[in-house]
Amino acid sequence: MPNRTILVVDDEPGIVQIARDYLERAGYRIVTAADGPTAIRIARSEGPSLLVLDLMLPGMDGLDVTRAIRSDPATRSIPIIMLTARVEETDRLIGLELGADDYITKPFSPRELVARVRAVLRRTEGPRDEGGILRAGMLQIDLQRRAVRLGDALIELTATEFDLLAILAREPGRPFTRAQLLELVYDISYTGFDRTIDAHIKNLRRKIEPDPHNPRYIQTIYGVGYKFVEVANDE
Repeated sequence: MPNRTILVVDDEPGIVQIARDYLERAGYRIVTAADGPTAIRIARSEGPSLLVLDLMLPGMDGLDVTRAIRSDPATRSIPIIMLTARVEETDRLIGLELGADDYITKPFSPRELVARVRAVLRRTEGPRDEGGILRAGMLQIDLQRRAVRLGDALIELTATEFDLLAILAREPGRPFTRAQLLELVYDISYTGFDRTIDAHIKNLRRKIEPDPHNPRYIQTIYGVGYKFVEVANDE
């Protein structure tokens, strides 16, 4: 039975109550926190299936919480959806580059929140891909186990990063636009901005590329988007 626990982290009781009402109605068990240290402690003890995390928390903000979650082996694989009242693109990019899987801008539709939660969890809890292992040079992508190795090293990816890499690697040489990647990765009508994909690509390159500034696997197609470069397996 999949873990149905969601940790909602926000210091506004009204927001927490709305999120709780709609997510519980959708069948999830909700635990809550109003500050960063409590959120980290509950994430470690409860092992929730997903965090809904406000960016603007008192004291330790959502970015610091994301850093702590992603640096701890016990919690680093938990998907994170950010809630943010900030409209600046830079703030959203920082959260995504730290490892958040998605974000929702306040004020938000509670139904959209439920849809985003379902979309992220569908990728992490859904049936495993039977497509086997994709190989390119030293890179191995195990679609069934959702595991990535670079040589002998296991590479830790978020759910969104893995899906993005798998989409590109299944069709090496094919250019994908950012809009196509947004639709394929999120699997819902997505209202995000193009640089959402850029942030995830930056994370992927940092993790899988020998030299992220001169990428070997994921190539930028200027004015279009990205493609996975065909690399001989014996390289």
